[in-house]
Amino acid sequence: MSTKRNNPETIAIHGGDYKSDPATNAVAVPIYRTTSYQFNNTEHAANLFALKEFGNIYTRIMNPTNDVLEKRVAALEGGLSCVTVSSGQTASSFAILNVAQAGDNIVSSTDLYGGTVSLFTHTLSKLGIEIRYADPSDPKNFEKMVDDKTRAFYGETLPNPYLRVFPIKEVSDIGRKYNIPLIMDNTASPVICKPIEHGAAIVIHSLTKYIGGHGTAVAGSIVDGGNFDWTADPKRQPLFNEPDASYGGVIWGKAVPELTGANVPFAVRARVCLLRDLGSALAPDNAFAIIQGLETVALRMKQHCENAEKVVNFLKKHKEVTKVIYSTEHNKPIADRAKKYLKGGYGPMVGIELKGGIQSGKTFIESLKMFYHVANIGDVRSLAIHPASTTHSQLNEKELAASGVTQSYVRLCIGIEHIDDIIEDLNQALNKSSKGKLRAVS
Repeated sequence: MSTKRNNPETIAIHGGDYKSDPATNAVAVPIYRTTSYQFNNTEHAANLFALKEFGNIYTRIMNPTNDVLEKRVAALEGGLSCVTVSSGQTASSFAILNVAQAGDNIVSSTDLYGGTVSLFTHTLSKLGIEIRYADPSDPKNFEKMVDDKTRAFYGETLPNPYLRVFPIKEVSDIGRKYNIPLIMDNTASPVICKPIEHGAAIVIHSLTKYIGGHGTAVAGSIVDGGNFDWTADPKRQPLFNEPDASYGGVIWGKAVPELTGANVPFAVRARVCLLRDLGSALAPDNAFAIIQGLETVALRMKQHCENAEKVVNFLKKHKEVTKVIYSTEHNKPIADRAKKYLKGGYGPMVGIELKGGIQSGKTFIESLKMFYHVANIGDVRSLAIHPASTTHSQLNEKELAASGVTQSYVRLCIGIEHIDDIIEDLNQALNKSSKGKLRAVS
């Protein structure tokens, strides 16, 4: 880095050892729209493919534009290495596939984004990986589900839509007893939470959301914290301790630290095995777009959180709102986690339940004028959706209840517009929701 400071505002702009393009002195990160890279000679090519040295081979595996983004995201999270991928769903998939194979299991929080539940329950189960669900209200629930085939714990820092902050250190400490890494999805809380500081081994993001911020590019990332000993219990972590025939029998847990001088076998294996074989690469154009958003994420998160807290105070007093769901609005043990793990704001998302149930919720959404009705989260603009009929519609009633979704639940992602305009739009839509009248669509 051009600065030794560790502040997110500075890291987001100057992180990644990038000052200017070495060929042109361009300050903006160039888009390297190329598939391939010229090898210096046959020995250079052979060394790259044998992992005797690292460098650019093919954009499916690495790209100079992506490299700058990866270094900045790793620095932002306090990790040692990062791999960018095509989407947040890919990041979730790779994080599991990089540590588990058929016959293994993962213990996951029940508080998950609906798409992750579908991925875990249906797709990964068909590959022979069992997902066991633990209620994070009591961290000990994770330990109760551990057996000899448990390879990782998984949670979301600020789970959407339940908004119960995950007990990161408590679950991480349990995992360390068994040499089980904690994988954290930090999509909804960049900057305001750093799970690696609390013991998480791996942090993933849908960069599409708050880090990108502008809703123009889909991307994901996997950050290796460099703080987990993958070789301490070879039977617990076989993928990092048994020879990999696809790379001449390399043992990743031993070879990567020897080759790189860094404890990042998780990141290296994800790159050279999963990206190589499954090909879910991030296009450099999308990496460039995410870099533009990353530069302002620290400022935006402050505004998101400040606005969200003011919206919560407004909603708690509104006669049409029966319940407000927010990180600090749960019972005391859960609310205390928000204060323990979230710094600089308690999150940008708010949930509400309305007096009239599902019909009032639909009328409310249809009556919003400034808020967008979209499936996404994390844009600069304010967003609203009814999860039970959209983002979480693939879940059964039991899964909906476990994730905190009721039929009357409406999710609000509070943007960075002026707070007066946000509250004015919410107020007029709430007042209409009680009358069951949809606004006219021009």
